Amino acid sequence: MTKSYRNVTLADVRAMTRARCEIKNGDLVVKMINDMICAGASKLQVLSDFDYTITKQCLEDGSSPPTSFKMFNKCKSVPPTFLEEDGKLREVYRPLEIDPNISTEEKAEKMQEWWEKSADIFKGFPFNPDEIDEVAAESSDYLRDGVHELFNDLNNNNVPLLVFSAGLGDCVVSILKQFNVLLPNVKVVSNFLKYKDGHLDGFIPPIIHIFNKNEQVLKGTEYYDSVHNRDHIILMGDSLGDAEMATGVPSSSHVLKIGFLYDHVELNLQRYMDAFDIVLINDQTMDLPKALVSLIQSNES
Repeated sequence: MTKSYRNVTLADVRAMTRARCEIKNGDLVVKMINDMICAGASKLQVLSDFDYTITKQCLEDGSSPPTSFKMFNKCKSVPPTFLEEDGKLREVYRPLEIDPNISTEEKAEKMQEWWEKSADIFKGFPFNPDEIDEVAAESSDYLRDGVHELFNDLNNNNVPLLVFSAGLGDCVVSILKQFNVLLPNVKVVSNFLKYKDGHLDGFIPPIIHIFNKNEQVLKGTEYYDSVHNRDHIILMGDSLGDAEMATGVPSSSHVLKIGFLYDHVELNLQRYMDAFDIVLINDQTMDLPKALVSLIQSNES
């Protein structure tokens, strides 16, 4: 038996964040949130991107925190030739990734190219995985404000949290450990390093890039098999590809999509509003997801 609650209004949703909040279909968003509150935490799961979603998009000094791939580049055993090749690939493909004038289909093709070429340069040199933990230990407070509270609330209410990352999973796991948020309810699906005779040998397949984060790579994972009775999903991401992360997830009757927009705001805004239910602009916090989870878990019996 669940507790009674006052229906959340659109004004309530906007008041949950200090950031600029754009909502295309307010009636739909309010209905989904109230349905989620009514059902409670036992029906909830959370899907989140990692780079620039769990981590901030902009630090106080105006810089961006390193992505999980850039963290790897700081490891002492990484040869200069790798850094040179990685830099060349980034110069070519990163502008295409964030260009608002390129179609999603073309971006997906280019991102597949980028990740395949990246996998090729992650081969042939010796590497000690402990170096990743050493880099993580030197990291600053890259996580969004409120990540700790959100992750702990989800864990305390046994809500599964999938960190679904197109980045480097070894670094994602290390950062989550470093900041004490790799909790029992958290699963990570990402690109993990493959080794052969103490040398790197690319990524463990399949390759995950920002536009194939869906059932194509999720089916058959431990997470996929554990959430069949949880049909209410809060999804969080910073790229247009992230909006499709719940595609193919079992029993997804309600998917509330929250997008964090930072690059080329006005040029990208309409496309983000078409892809996400709620778009938060230049928000470096987890205020809104944290407030939503608090409401959902408060109505659990």
